[in-house]
Amino acid sequence: MPIQNVLQSGLEKKATRDGYGAALVDIGASHPNVVVLEADLSGSTKTKPFSKKYPERFFNFGVAEQNLLGQAAGFALSGLIPVASSFAMFASGRAWEIFRNSIAYPHLNVKVAATHAGITLGEDGASHQIIEDIALMRVIPGNTVLVPADYNHAASATKAAVAFQGPVYLRLGRPNVPMLYSADDKFQIGGSQVLQRGDAAAFIACGVMVYEAWKAAALIEKETGKKITVIDAYSVKPLDRATILTETKNTKLVVTFEEHNVMAGLGSAVAELLSETQPTRVVRIGLQDEFGQSGDTSSLMKHYKLTAETMLPHLLSLV
Repeated sequence: MPIQNVLQSGLEKKATRDGYGAALVDIGASHPNVVVLEADLSGSTKTKPFSKKYPERFFNFGVAEQNLLGQAAGFALSGLIPVASSFAMFASGRAWEIFRNSIAYPHLNVKVAATHAGITLGEDGASHQIIEDIALMRVIPGNTVLVPADYNHAASATKAAVAFQGPVYLRLGRPNVPMLYSADDKFQIGGSQVLQRGDAAAFIACGVMVYEAWKAAALIEKETGKKITVIDAYSVKPLDRATILTETKNTKLVVTFEEHNVMAGLGSAVAELLSETQPTRVVRIGLQDEFGQSGDTSSLMKHYKLTAETMLPHLLSLV
């Protein structure tokens, strides 16, 4: 089960990219048809342990991300399961057309694990802090988009992606983030996790924002007594429509949280669903159509009001 007290101090922290790297090694032992492709960033994307254990199944294509995804398509056509890694800016941005036409259009069995997504990348600045990748990948027909919240769910998401037939985009982060789940907690493509239930509002989040949204809900309850439903919508596409509709049926306010531009990401996906099926007020928390900038992760999260504490005044005014 997920942790019960999100306000407890000293929560263990690990990066989602580390969960991905650990899962690859496990997958390598049980799936001899899995190959890992890299764009000269194996130390950062955490594919290096796989390369050391299975060197004959590891391929480095250098700083050439379009070639990386094109070669991944070739491996898939050969009957293998390629897992291609790079920074999210390059995997979803620079190589988008290759992903669309060479992988998604023929619906090939390719997994793209994109690390260092969002402003939490930090000091590399706006040029590398992609805040549009969920939008770019969500709009591709037939593609699957997964955004795990912590180390264990990232490992589970990697294994689920490999077991799934079809293209998958897995969004991973650079920083260490709180461990919310145990290694045994379920991860299902097309699913979500209801972390708590309440009647004051519904908070729906993905990725690093799950902890911040859940913590904000706990702070609101502590201050006002109002309890809020919190949902980890880790499967952004396909979205868990049934759970979201059920859990928001009796609420007048839904707030979405994402480390991404509020345009065309998780918030838009939720708003599209509710406007068509169950009209509800939706407030979207995220980057407000602006680029990131250079700075450490903590400072950037505070600057853009994406921490529980910096979001709290605004959220209190809503609920």
